[in-house]
Amino acid sequence: MSHNREYWVLHVDLDQFIAAVEVLRHPELAGKPLIVGGRGDPTERAVVSTASYEAREFGVGSGMPLRIAARKAPDAVILPVDAEAYTAASAQVMATLRTQPDATVQVLGWDEAFLGVQTDDPEAYARRVQAAVLERTGLHCSIGIGDTLVRAKVATGFGKPRGVFRLTAENWLEIMGDRPTVDLWGVGSRISARLAAHGIATVAELATADPAVLATEFGPKMGPWYGLLGRGEGERVVDDTPWVARGHSRETTFQQDLTEPAQVEAAVRGLTAKVLEDVAAEGRPVIGLTLKVRYAPFITKTMQRKIAETRDPAVVEAAALGLAGRIEPGRPIRLLGLRAEMPMPEKAREGHTPTRSGW
Repeated sequence: MSHNREYWVLHVDLDQFIAAVEVLRHPELAGKPLIVGGRGDPTERAVVSTASYEAREFGVGSGMPLRIAARKAPDAVILPVDAEAYTAASAQVMATLRTQPDATVQVLGWDEAFLGVQTDDPEAYARRVQAAVLERTGLHCSIGIGDTLVRAKVATGFGKPRGVFRLTAENWLEIMGDRPTVDLWGVGSRISARLAAHGIATVAELATADPAVLATEFGPKMGPWYGLLGRGEGERVVDDTPWVARGHSRETTFQQDLTEPAQVEAAVRGLTAKVLEDVAAEGRPVIGLTLKVRYAPFITKTMQRKIAETRDPAVVEAAALGLAGRIEPGRPIRLLGLRAEMPMPEKAREGHTPTRSGW
């Protein structure tokens, strides 16, 4: 690579990925409102995994209960989730990204990845990437360009759909300064509310916030990190070290509320068995558990506990049942989830960038 070229971070984000894959499989659905979620049955308890742009015009969004989505867009086509199809399509996209000239690729999920490239024209490079992905997979993507991973990620939102947008130190505050902190990658509604309680409502205010205030509210590690997000700072180099999960989780939404302790116990045992299968494939022990409980109608609580490092399924199951013993008696339960934490192997990349994990 030429040393006079600048290093750029490109964030590639596939447009309405799941819906777009379904349209490739069912071309007759092009241009129609399309919703993908659960088993495709709005009478069942399930949430929207994705909605086409046409469906979004009716107010349908990811995470919305499927029955509400069907009510908002009564003419929409509703399809079941087909994870195998999306995994295969994603693999094609990522393989295409890895063929790009001198690119370092860091995969974030099914539908997005960072590219680290050296070029004197990042916009032209991004357009070539878009063309390559479209030719190879039939899928469109948007690309954010930045001098940090955070800025590239945020920039993508301004490029959607099918566009390219650049955010750097020079224009970060001009474009992002007056926006609410919730618009930042890694700042959800709860964190935004905690910031607002300290008079920090905008990105510019977070960028100049007193580090001591942030550290007091969020801790000595996370406080300064949120300050970095406000300035768009952070990692500047794309790392293609294989990502290693800190834990594995499974959850189940029940079509009928669980109301009896025996039902809850059976469900927790089943979840534990599934999670332990995933953990066993990693070859690492369990060091902590989180139980997620969603009471009817839609109130979610989580309970956590650390445990002594163990590979014994009976010990993990007993700990999970111990957490279940803290569930409020008499309250109907519509969802249970269990997450097992594992120690990180040496030289593994945990991912120091924000994620979209619900856990």
